[in-house]
Amino acid sequence: MTTAEATARGEAQAVRACWSCRGPVPARERFCPTCGLVQEPVAGDHFARLDLEPRFDIDATDVERRYFALQRQFHPDRFAARSAKEKALSLRHATALNEAYKVLKDPLGRAEHLLSLAGRPVRADGAETVSDPELLMEAMELRERLSEAAAAAAVDALLAETRANSAALERKLGHAFAAGDFAAAQKLALRLRYAAKLIDEARERRRRFDR
Repeated sequence: MTTAEATARGEAQAVRACWSCRGPVPARERFCPTCGLVQEPVAGDHFARLDLEPRFDIDATDVERRYFALQRQFHPDRFAARSAKEKALSLRHATALNEAYKVLKDPLGRAEHLLSLAGRPVRADGAETVSDPELLMEAMELRERLSEAAAAAAVDALLAETRANSAALERKLGHAFAAGDFAAAQKLALRLRYAAKLIDEARERRRRFDR
């Protein structure tokens, strides 16, 4: 069992008190089983918010199905006649679900969230490149190729190459997480972040050739 899965299991077994009737509410329950009122959303864990096991390899169609099914539970029309407290909590659930869906449907976001749950976040300031000079060199070379691209075809070739590299990184991430190798997953996630940034920059440069 991975660290993230152990944490999720511990949270699933926890019990809290309903804010209204004070009855026992399992940590991941959205509504009190005693009085039926909406509860606080699960804090921080996007997988738990969509009732998913914390894994990298997930079914995108299943994620979407869960997201829309849960969003229907918290539609404003369902809480139009409820108290201000219930309306506020339902809005918090809807907002949390939106955030969870946005993060989990993106491979990079999903990988970084799993690493965060395991206590190994990928730093946003790029400090990890100091210990990975090979990645830094690769990133510099690719950006140089992009800046020197004199035609749309050259940008398209770089985009295709980077997308293929991203797909390979995602496959490797799946293996690393399945094996509980968070050190490898951390390095792969950083590489995937650089690839995603390069794709964004290449798309912007490509648009300039179409103007």
